[in-house]
Parts: sequence; structure tokens; C-alpha cells
Amino acid sequence: MNPLLLAYGSLAGAIVCEVAGTALLQHSAQFTKPWPTAAMVGLYVISFYLLSQALKGMPLGVAYAMWGGLGIILTAIISVTVFKQTLDVPALVGIGMIVGGVVVMNTFSSAVSHG
Repeated sequence: MNPLLLAYGSLAGAIVCEVAGTALLQHSAQFTKPWPTAAMVGLYVISFYLLSQALKGMPLGVAYAMWGGLGIILTAIISVTVFKQTLDVPALVGIGMIVGGVVVMNTFSSAVSHG
């Protein structure tokens, strides 16, 4: 399999697991509910494993920036759609800046492998 495709696939899986684990953090009720807490911990462990696999095909700085940035964006979307929380204009502007940063990094950085 293509190493770059494997790296991006692992990174995508890491992001999904991290976001799902973060969503369960809301349901854990400050670690007082055992099942959401256990599931959250398991998802974080899987996320870090997949992130470590992504590092076989991309630099740490790039992988972590994408993991963190996309995780923030997806978590914000879940907070609005699932938990019915609101985001004000400064929060939306900040999230837009994160999106822009991820796009700029992936489009113009020589540190990012483009296959």
C-alpha cells in the first residue's frame, strides 16, 4: 500500500478517535460515569496509536498540526450539533483561521508530502 495514503488514513482515524473520545468527555460527567469514561480512554489510546502510525509517513509537526486543528474543528461542530452549544463570532473567526492554517500548510508547505 502507498505509504503516504497509509499515513493520511492513520491520521484520519486518529482524528476521528480523538474527537469521539472528546465528545465522550462530556458524557463522562467528570469521570463519574464508568462506561463513557472507559470508552473515552480507549479512544484516546487508539488515537495516539494511529497518530504514531501516521508519523511513519509524515513529519511530527505536520501530523500534530493537522490532528489538533481538524480535531478542534470537528469538536466544535459536534458541540453545536450534538450538545446544542453556541459559538459566537470570535469563536467562528478563530475556527476559520484554523481551517485556513490547515489549508495553507497542506497546499504550500514543503514539509507536507504531496505524493
